[in-house]
Amino acid sequence: MTKPRPQTDKAEPLTGHSFRDPALLKLALTHSSLAYEKNMALSVKAAQGKAAPADNEQLEFVGDAVLGLIVAESLYRRFPHLREGDLTRLRSSLVSRKHLGEVAAAIKLGDHLHLGKGEERTGGRRKPALLANALEAIVAALYLDGGGLDGGLSAAAAFVDKYIVQPALPALAAEIGEGGAIGDWKSALQEHLQATGAGHARYSVTAESGPDHQKCFSVELRLEKDGSSTPLGSATAATKKEAQQKAAQSAYEKLRAGAAPARGKAKR
Repeated sequence: MTKPRPQTDKAEPLTGHSFRDPALLKLALTHSSLAYEKNMALSVKAAQGKAAPADNEQLEFVGDAVLGLIVAESLYRRFPHLREGDLTRLRSSLVSRKHLGEVAAAIKLGDHLHLGKGEERTGGRRKPALLANALEAIVAALYLDGGGLDGGLSAAAAFVDKYIVQPALPALAAEIGEGGAIGDWKSALQEHLQATGAGHARYSVTAESGPDHQKCFSVELRLEKDGSSTPLGSATAATKKEAQQKAAQSAYEKLRAGAAPARGKAKR
């Protein structure tokens, strides 16, 4: 008599894979908020190493590595003419939290998440970081369910190619053709400055505003060379990293267009 297959998660059709161990997919979609609520009585034991909460954080860790490998090979095969720096920026764009969050939102991954009541109330199904983490966890679940390198890699690669790589390729290819920075503006700006011998970029936070849950950061970007410091641009955003990227983008586009930065004062 054939043993009945365990009930699988409703998200399985989205993955394009029939799970041998459906529990892996359920785990990939389980946020730590739900695991905590279900295991509050075991929290002390977990802290002592006697029990582990069932959430997707470990799968996210594995998925991050598997995703990087799959995307790197995909780009290597698709763009054999590109140099390492361009391939690195392409990969960074495709595996970025921003892109993964957008992909997860587009395929409505949030509808399938298993969240705690608190996370549910605060809109966890729409949070980009939470969605990006779950997407990485699914990549790991596919990889592990198929036996890792023995077969799981192909299942994970099919999912990554369908949802993460292919839809983004037209825009990325256009950026390459136009000499764009392909998402990582800080790296592109630094490479441009090094190639032209113009100096190096220095970023500094000039102001912070807003409450803790809604901070706003202002960043100034200056070009430094031979004791002089020249303003290249500034930007404001919800995070320091985002503000730096915006300032770098503005400076990069100005320099590519041939606009010379204003002369700065020498440091004393």
